[in-house]
Amino acid sequence: MQITTIGLDLAKHVFQVHGVDAQGQIVVRKRLRRAEVLAFFAKLPPCLIGMEACATAHHWARELIKLGHTVKLMPPSYVKPYVRRGKNDATDAAAICEAVTRPSMRFVPVKSADQQSVLMLHRVRALLIRQRTMLINALRAHLAEFGIAVAQGIRPLAALIETVVGSDREMTEIPPLAHTALEPLVAQLRDLQPRIKALEAELLAWHRQSEESRRLETIPGVGVITATAIAATVTDPAHFRSGREFAAWLGLTPRQNASGGTARLGRISKMGDGYLRTLLVVGATAVMRYARQKTAASTNWIHSLLATKPARLVAVALANKTARIAWALLARKEVYRLARPAAA
Repeated sequence: MQITTIGLDLAKHVFQVHGVDAQGQIVVRKRLRRAEVLAFFAKLPPCLIGMEACATAHHWARELIKLGHTVKLMPPSYVKPYVRRGKNDATDAAAICEAVTRPSMRFVPVKSADQQSVLMLHRVRALLIRQRTMLINALRAHLAEFGIAVAQGIRPLAALIETVVGSDREMTEIPPLAHTALEPLVAQLRDLQPRIKALEAELLAWHRQSEESRRLETIPGVGVITATAIAATVTDPAHFRSGREFAAWLGLTPRQNASGGTARLGRISKMGDGYLRTLLVVGATAVMRYARQKTAASTNWIHSLLATKPARLVAVALANKTARIAWALLARKEVYRLARPAAA
């Protein structure tokens, strides 16, 4: 009997295979070590392979596609309803095998190695920025114990370092032991700053050679960081039926609670990519700050919302609108154009 569909449960070392034929009869149940996976699938005729979109899933999808198989990735939360009683690798593989054949299933596009590399730049940059924030806050807290108050943010960083190891060191009343304790923090700060700049330079270089990223940058509130993140994440805009579906995938649409024909809308769902959602909200906040200082036809919508709604709610609404515009530019291969004011 020929295998037509396989559910593959991924792991670090031991993989579980569940294969069925065209009639849905179980043909193979097998555990594979990591080194045996590619050799096993190389011997099979081309078939449909389903996997959860988890760690290493895109790597294995690319390798199996090279062998001629059709690979589809699914969000783990969508596979969970197909898991029967109990929880083990064999049950998970059977659930994946069943879920991949459902016509209503949502699938995750397979990312290329280049796209994953760009997203890795984003993740590492975000990690380094968090570490930099932790170091600055630690320095501020330690210096406050000796009566030295430093303003918040990244701008006072130079003065902060000068207070610890610079020429201002002799003018402070910080004990020598405290200087010795704070110097490793300053050394880490000095090391992090050029590394963050280097990652941003790599993102800028990729942005300049990516047509999709350059189109996205034309949207107000979308810079190089946001444009490269969206371009690397959204492999195929046709995966979403509309801009609203893309915004819902990012978690920027209200959570719906409907029963008996009555629908109640609550806060945003926050169900999608939290990193992209954060970038869009931060960009929308910058656009709002600009809109408050300037009156133009392009800012009328923002001013009308600010007149009756809280600023944070307006920022999320503008981020939702920006996400829809981003999908439209990717789907239609166009650049952003300001709406012309209607004739009097």
